[in-house]
Amino acid sequence: MSNDTSSWIARSVERLRPAKGRAGAAKDKPRDGAGEAQPKQEPERGTHERLAATLRRGGEALTPRALRRLLAQLQDVVAPRVSEVEGGRRAQAVAQWYGQAAPEQRRDLWLLMSEQFAPDAARLKSAQQRYEAAAGTGDEPHAEAHLRRAMSSPRTRLLQRFAAFPEGMRFLLDLRAELLPRLKGDKCLLPLEAELEQLFSTWFDVAFLELKRLSWDSPASLIEKLIKYEAVHDIRSWADLKNRLDSDRRCYGFFHPRLPGEPLIFVEVALLDEISDSITPLLDESAEAADIQRANTAIFYSISNTQTGLRGVSFGDSLIKHVVDTLQGEFPRLRHFATLSPIPGFRAWLQKNCAAQLALLDDKRRAALGRALGLEAATAKDLAAPVLAAADKALELPPKSPLRALLMQSAARYLAREQQDGKPIDPVARFHLGNGARVERLNWAGDPSAKGVKQSFGLMVNYLYDLKRIDKNRDLLAQGRVAVSGEIEDLCGD
Repeated sequence: MSNDTSSWIARSVERLRPAKGRAGAAKDKPRDGAGEAQPKQEPERGTHERLAATLRRGGEALTPRALRRLLAQLQDVVAPRVSEVEGGRRAQAVAQWYGQAAPEQRRDLWLLMSEQFAPDAARLKSAQQRYEAAAGTGDEPHAEAHLRRAMSSPRTRLLQRFAAFPEGMRFLLDLRAELLPRLKGDKCLLPLEAELEQLFSTWFDVAFLELKRLSWDSPASLIEKLIKYEAVHDIRSWADLKNRLDSDRRCYGFFHPRLPGEPLIFVEVALLDEISDSITPLLDESAEAADIQRANTAIFYSISNTQTGLRGVSFGDSLIKHVVDTLQGEFPRLRHFATLSPIPGFRAWLQKNCAAQLALLDDKRRAALGRALGLEAATAKDLAAPVLAAADKALELPPKSPLRALLMQSAARYLAREQQDGKPIDPVARFHLGNGARVERLNWAGDPSAKGVKQSFGLMVNYLYDLKRIDKNRDLLAQGRVAVSGEIEDLCGD
């Protein structure tokens, strides 16, 4: 068996194991304003203990009786002799209850799904031991098949039944979106969330999605979704929206057959004769449409995910590939595919690392920067605060400003060098570089809006999708190196 298969099984087993610890467990005794110890809070009871109880403990949403009734309803959904249609109808009834339930009552449903529909622990342990003993022997394929069956939980069938009724997929997506913020302090919900993510990764595979163009002639309800979900450059008006759907623009989205009127992700594209260095002309409602017959460049200037419940389910790279193929079919002259992207994490990163970036400057550049700020013989540490204060007015800096040069160099290093767990720390860079793009060019004052200045002092970046080098760039990133142009490498200066 391949190492990939073994790793997958190990990860899956680990994710299906019950989470250790429980949210809300007793902490050290808190003290009131007078310093007196308050009564110790009792540990939270799991659903197994609550189902066997008679009375509700303080802080619990559903009484034991109501909890048992809800569990019985869930068990009825997956009863062995119940058809898929009837199971879906019963699941719909639970979903209707959920829609009227209070937040903590909803959490009780999550707990039941997570704790009462887990795989058989004894069977799973036995299957895992058999698989480990069979590794490298002729019995390994049989042991793997046995382990896979043991890992299948009743929870999978339960969630499948919820997906069976017409609004079931919408219900599950909204459920996961509501669940995700609770995970950090509610570890007992991890098995349910992991199972949902795994199912969504299958149900929303690109093979089941349809690429559609969104235009001014699309249904009004769909156009309104663009306004609602646009996450990069807010759509300010109907005129703004019409400009983004003009003849020299294209907008595409991925759709799932169970959510026909809901784009899962969409991308806005401008057709130009050069790589754009500023978002301002692209969003100019009064600008005339470009001549698309002369266009040789497609600029992806906004990519927005619409479903919080699909977090961790990636299909953005597939969207770009499908859009590139579609555009090339319509416009054979297109040769260049690039983005005009924000750098959302740059300013926050520089605020933490300014002194370190200043320390990388040679004495001559540091002295020139100090003089520009009215400081003499300042150390890197002394310069950090004045640099960050002056950077608030970055758009007013002249081309040869030492501070402007520092910001450009720091941004290049941020994109090309800074990683966490082997991935770029900037979320947009992580997306595009993970899809095989390279950091092509930094654009001063690319986004002069208040949002652009707040995120990155107005800087924007072009990521280039060289279709012949996408796989090579991905391999490079897997080795911990970011693909960059010569211009970016020069800016890094190391």
